[in-house]
Order: sequence, then structure tokens, then C-alpha cells
Amino acid sequence: MTTVVCRCEDLTEEDIVEAIEEGYDELETLKRHLRLGMGPCQGKACLLLARRILRRETGKDVEEMKEPTARPPSRPVPFSLLASPDEGGEDDD
Repeated sequence: MTTVVCRCEDLTEEDIVEAIEEGYDELETLKRHLRLGMGPCQGKACLLLARRILRRETGKDVEEMKEPTARPPSRPVPFSLLASPDEGGEDDD
């Protein structure tokens, strides 16, 4: 039976264990390598599960594990907003 850990990125427990065996033994490196926690849920469930798997596979204490860097998702900006001069900027006379 396959256990899905991250539904957003379709990652299984097997994927995470394999990455740990390849040397990705920190939450931050797992996140960057597998895109763990980078989906729409922003890791609300999967990072906790990944931390448990990491603890089991490496023997590290939870206190040793640093939180991965949080980066809010970006939103598209219309080009017209970027192309128009700012109010009160240098281009205004």
C-alpha cells in the first residue's frame, strides 16, 4: 500500500524515504528537491508528516530540525501596472 504524504505534489512516503537515502536529510533540502509543501496548501499537512518520516529515518530529534523557509505564493501582476509610471515618481513633472 502506498501512502500519499503530499497530495498537492503527489508525493508518497516512498518518494520521501528515497530522497532521504540520497542525502536530502533536512526539511529544507527535501522541500527544494521534492517541492514538498510548495503546493496550494503550503505544507499545512505534508510538512508535519515529512518531519515524522525524517525523524524515523535519520533518528534526529524534532528540536534539531529547522523549519523550512516560508515563501508566500506570488500573484501575477498585469504588465500595464508595471509599464505605467508611478504617481509622484521621477517621470512626473
